[in-house]
Amino acid sequence: MRIGINALFLQKPMVGMGQHLFHLLEGLDGLDDPENRYVLLSPRFRRAYTVHGPQLSDRFREVEVVSALARLGESFEKLWWEQAGIVAAGSREKIDLLHCPYWSNPLIAPWPTVVTIHDVIQFVLPEYAWRKISKLYFQLVSRSARRADAVIAVSENSKNDIVRILGIPPERIHVIGNAVDASLYPVRDAWQLAAVRERYGIGPRYILYFGGFDLRKNVLRIIEAYSHLPERIRNEYQLVIAGRYQYLGSPLYPDPRPAVEQRGLEGRVVFTGQIREQDKAPLFSGATLYTFPSLYEGFGITVLEAMACGTPVLTSNLSALPEVVADAGVLIDPYSVEAITQGMESVLDDAKLQDELSRKGLERARLFTWEQVAEQTLRVYREIAR
Repeated sequence: MRIGINALFLQKPMVGMGQHLFHLLEGLDGLDDPENRYVLLSPRFRRAYTVHGPQLSDRFREVEVVSALARLGESFEKLWWEQAGIVAAGSREKIDLLHCPYWSNPLIAPWPTVVTIHDVIQFVLPEYAWRKISKLYFQLVSRSARRADAVIAVSENSKNDIVRILGIPPERIHVIGNAVDASLYPVRDAWQLAAVRERYGIGPRYILYFGGFDLRKNVLRIIEAYSHLPERIRNEYQLVIAGRYQYLGSPLYPDPRPAVEQRGLEGRVVFTGQIREQDKAPLFSGATLYTFPSLYEGFGITVLEAMACGTPVLTSNLSALPEVVADAGVLIDPYSVEAITQGMESVLDDAKLQDELSRKGLERARLFTWEQVAEQTLRVYREIAR
């Protein structure tokens, strides 16, 4: 079987869907699966992005397609690729099945299609559906998803949202979670931990947030909650906010830095900017607490990464996060600043609880592997191909 995969997000390796695709391909390549071949279909837009794919065996072939709508801008290029370009490319390559690992499968395709829907946030949180063009786009991809032969959801919570909002029958939806990469493990080497702290201007003890800055990530409430901690805790622990400054200042991405100044927390709150991939494990490992009170997640990969590094986790009791964390973290109401503050204080003041959460988190993270994700994905391919 020749399996086509929409490889657009290999051009965006630092975002969640880029990471997911990268590790899924590694997992598929590691399986004993000699009868299948994979064709990685990717567009070459006017603004060319470098493809960052894993090192794969000769069962994988990369095919790049030049955009036909370069002069109309990236949004039209992307739409052309998802609905027309990939169909033409897949037909030329004589694929037997197409997997779109993000919400983008073509409305009309000559072969069976699988689409991965990581979340339906545009329909859950009204702040994410404010642009008319976004509404039109998601009406199109929603119709396309309903016509897919199989849908992969990354959590039971996402599956339930997809059934409720998109009306897709539950028997066509397969739940296949995310996983944690082997590069994320507890780092105990004091020199390595100190080197990463020095690189980003971090003190010896800190609370960590690592992720994006859009509204649902709840960064402003994290800062406010930290400001309400007892002074003795703030004197001992910095708040480290790590992540790329992408789109800051737009309606969906409020800049959190003025909130630090308004609360007089300069020197206590550290913004690192983008973190190098090789620094993630020591950054997580060095934190006393990882806090992630997101308002909505289809899965919540960073809480799994923190647990894989042995870091105690404080996270939201909403969406898929309780499903991922189970009893290995402290769950709080993300809309309550008081609850976030109390959750932070309860962990930071209790060394026994820290040890318990660290142990449980490590055990929980071991249940999520990319080999398992790849095996389950391959079963979906075989099922719809039949």
